[in-house]
Amino acid sequence: MKIIVAKTAGFCMGVRRAVELVLDLPKKYPEPICTYGPLIHNPQVIALLEEKGIYALKEIPEKGSGTILIRAHGVPPEVKKRLQESGMVVVDATCPRVIKVQTIIRKYVGQGYACIIIGDRDHPEVIGLLGYAGNSGHAAANIEDLARLPGFEKAIVVAQTTQNTVLFEQVRQWVNRHFPHYKVFNTICDSTEKRQAEISRLAETVDAVVVVGGKSSGNTQRLLEIARGKGKPAFHVETEAELDESLAKAQRVGITAGASTPNWVLRRVYRELQALPFRKRKGWKSRWFTLERTLLLTSTYLALGAGATCYAGAMLQGIPDYFPHILITILYVQSMHILNNLIGRKADRYNEPDRAFFYDDHKALLSKLAVLVGGAGLVAAYTLGMIPFFVLLSMSVTGLSYNVNLLPGWIGKGKYRRIRDIPGSKTVLIALAWGIVTSVFPALTTLKTFTAGNAMAFFWASGLVFIRTAFFDILDMQGDRIVGRETLPILLGEKRTLNVLKVMLIAIMGILAGAAALGAVTSLGYLLLLPVFSLLIVVMTHEKGHMLPGIRLEFLVDTHFIMGGVLALIWALGKG
Repeated sequence: MKIIVAKTAGFCMGVRRAVELVLDLPKKYPEPICTYGPLIHNPQVIALLEEKGIYALKEIPEKGSGTILIRAHGVPPEVKKRLQESGMVVVDATCPRVIKVQTIIRKYVGQGYACIIIGDRDHPEVIGLLGYAGNSGHAAANIEDLARLPGFEKAIVVAQTTQNTVLFEQVRQWVNRHFPHYKVFNTICDSTEKRQAEISRLAETVDAVVVVGGKSSGNTQRLLEIARGKGKPAFHVETEAELDESLAKAQRVGITAGASTPNWVLRRVYRELQALPFRKRKGWKSRWFTLERTLLLTSTYLALGAGATCYAGAMLQGIPDYFPHILITILYVQSMHILNNLIGRKADRYNEPDRAFFYDDHKALLSKLAVLVGGAGLVAAYTLGMIPFFVLLSMSVTGLSYNVNLLPGWIGKGKYRRIRDIPGSKTVLIALAWGIVTSVFPALTTLKTFTAGNAMAFFWASGLVFIRTAFFDILDMQGDRIVGRETLPILLGEKRTLNVLKVMLIAIMGILAGAAALGAVTSLGYLLLLPVFSLLIVVMTHEKGHMLPGIRLEFLVDTHFIMGGVLALIWALGKG
């Protein structure tokens, strides 16, 4: 099955802004925190906010306390005034696109124009817009409603920002024929227009369409209508549990999502759809999928990649006695990643639900496996001497203490009580740990020295791991924000982080090629440019919207470490 995900699927700018604002409110404003009405039309997001103690108010209290957020749909001006008079701190998260429509209405109604809003009268955005129009406002859901309105001496026509673009074009033509003196403003959000245009094109190229979003979301319903209008089977789901099993027979499936659908819900649907063809069928493809999934979930594939990276680093530095270091690397990386996955299941509920369920189901077994392989790694390090043993032990303790409060409660309520509270610490520490165990360890215990070539091997290995970790952090931004992780992408933003990763990859290639040319490392350095260049292609392809997180993408990224080891083996065989 080929799955094509619409580039425009998921949160629009206004919804993303509102969600980020409400998640940040507890840090900046007095509690309790609430929203006026449901923040967005998505039950998963609403349930998430309720878990965090953020509830929706239906009525305005006469005397309130804490902070209340006005959702992206906006509210009538009199409602905003009453909220302010209630004594609560008011934070306005009205979408800038909606504010633009409010501004148009206020301007022309002030000049004596009637205002016709093309939209659902009961929709929160339309209710808010009618508040700005006052007695001059009229809502029309379709041309029939429009035709029932009296003729006005002068009027404006605007659209709900999530309105169907085809319907609004029909409205424009009808108005031009019957009331050419009316002023028509196309106030449909450009995000909505792009989303609807894309699903229209996508539906023509696939066998079936899955539309992900809340059942009460108007813009999600319009996407469904457009897909079905193309004559293709279209399924509206809120979660992956609602996927129809008949989709397993489709060769090409398109996925889109409403503007209020979070990435983690979209990713769950994508992953389940990816697995659907293998759940009922048997054969080598099904067995391969199961093996691939198991290798990734148990961090076995990543650990093998670490071992391959250690081998490549040894060949790059000219280290002959490399086997013990490869073994130590594999055991250490698998142990640490399993333990951190066990501890980090809260974030995985959103970022990697498949992994979270897997670790919940096999918690005891995985805990024993992590302790077993971690202990075996320490034993292997001990055979090399006390210094390697204590270095690996200290690295293991640091890794285990990442999520643990290191400062006692009596010291105070400081922000940085755990290593994980330091912004970007996860990315940096994982890269350093890999660099040490794959490159520094072999150099110090075998060569008894540390040269520029050793530093180059460390730079190559830790650089690739830094980019891998930061890349997956970009994919996990929404889930990380929810659980309070301050990763580099959250600090820098997605676009800036992608630019940093691309610059780093280009720098690694330039420095590695230079080191090989100068003889600081072996000629293998030229071959090891390939996985760096390939990873750059993956990052750039994702930036263009052609990749969505899933088993295949994770397997592809981790294969770059295996690639380094394979290239090193080919190089060694060629020399021998």
